Amino acid sequence: MDALDLARWQFGVTTVYHFLFVPLTIGLGVFVAGLQTAWHRTGKDHYLTLTKFFGKLFLINFAMGVVTGIVQEFQFGMNWSEYSTFVGDVFGAPLALEALLAFFMESTFLGLWIFGWDRLPKRLHLAAIWAAAIGSNISAYFILAANAWMKHPVGYEVVNGRARMTDLWAVLTNPTALAQIPHVAAAAFVVAGGFILAVSGYRILRERGVTITGRRTAAGGVGDATVPLRRRTDMWRTSLRGALVMTALAGVVVAGTGDLSGQLLREQQPMKLAAAEGLAHDTAGAGFSIVPGVEVPGLLSLLAAHDPGATIQGIEDIQQRYEQQFGPADYTPNLPVIFWSFRVMIGFGMATVGLSVLGLWLTRKRRGPRRGRTAAPVPVPSWFARACVLALPLPMAAIIAGWLLSEIGRQPWTVQGELLTAASVSPGVGLTEVAISLTLFTVLYGVLALAEAVLLVRHVKAGPETPPAPRDPAVAEGSDTDSGAAPLAPTLMY
Repeated sequence: MDALDLARWQFGVTTVYHFLFVPLTIGLGVFVAGLQTAWHRTGKDHYLTLTKFFGKLFLINFAMGVVTGIVQEFQFGMNWSEYSTFVGDVFGAPLALEALLAFFMESTFLGLWIFGWDRLPKRLHLAAIWAAAIGSNISAYFILAANAWMKHPVGYEVVNGRARMTDLWAVLTNPTALAQIPHVAAAAFVVAGGFILAVSGYRILRERGVTITGRRTAAGGVGDATVPLRRRTDMWRTSLRGALVMTALAGVVVAGTGDLSGQLLREQQPMKLAAAEGLAHDTAGAGFSIVPGVEVPGLLSLLAAHDPGATIQGIEDIQQRYEQQFGPADYTPNLPVIFWSFRVMIGFGMATVGLSVLGLWLTRKRRGPRRGRTAAPVPVPSWFARACVLALPLPMAAIIAGWLLSEIGRQPWTVQGELLTAASVSPGVGLTEVAISLTLFTVLYGVLALAEAVLLVRHVKAGPETPPAPRDPAVAEGSDTDSGAAPLAPTLMY
């Protein structure tokens, strides 16, 4: 193992860890904004309670994402200076837009949201969380556009060994980016939806006094024992239903954009597509292996070209073509990692979306009126709430597997067809220096992971604050600046 291998491990560890927070931030921000919008429109206190509860989870995750993202950027100068030199002129514009426009917008309005509960008019306060949520998605756009350029470089020319951007619009509207951005964003909503499902399912079980294993225990209410159990569980049913809808709809977008990405892979990165199936030679009507030994004939050709008889290039044949085009080298990525990442991404993602569809079906009906009473929602089955908790790792594993497929599948290139990974590493950095920094980063990230887990688990177990007391309608309607609740800022800061 040399410095290049350790540098790749270090960047992989920090990137995967950081990528755990990115999708949660994107999805949770929009979900919290939706809850606050529902409270603003209906005035129902349980929406306010849920807004504060999930808002705190969102802020914990956002803070950790900022810390890990900053550390990740340091590595461009530490271990990948040759790469930075080559792509700097191209990446400068989208990353500057991300920092100056998107991140500035996100962090500024998030600060206004945190400290503005008892200071801003309700409408402006609501606009602040929406601006922060939109900023997160705009930030993802610019970063993913830069990443897509590495897979399919456009709008540039190479001058004196450096890529110089000639067309910013081409970079931002790269066809690979236009397919990748909605795919990753929708996958982020699936991850956030799975997280909200797990939290809501846990709280439903806790309110009923049931553990994950089904053992009876003391119920853990919202903080007011006089509130009936049905009212407490109905609040969590609301958040669970919202997450079910978000996950199911996002799953449809993931499938559609994934189909488009597969077609682009066939044209732009045929080696990655061949490695995902382990296809050795050019094959007409290529099949798709569910697992080794179980193959669906023609499915890979159908997915990649919408034609079950289309020819898919094979690994060994692509290797020969690349040797003729770029010179002798090993242009094959890590086949086992690509093969299984592809299946984990599809399998776990489909399982999460399937769970959401099942949940929508289970909670679709309402009891009819009886003895003059109004119709009541069907309670969430305890077994389904337990399944939501146990399924928490699935969407996270799926999106991480997708990211590994995307990045490792591009090897041995950092910039497809232009810059090899072996030529991207810093020339003056040796094995010892990278080993030390890898160890330090791994330990540091392990501590941060533990802190993150403790904060999230502690908050989820504690549950939301006691709902606010009923308000005088005259007071509630008389002032647009009165939020009708205690300030959130002190309770959101640790």
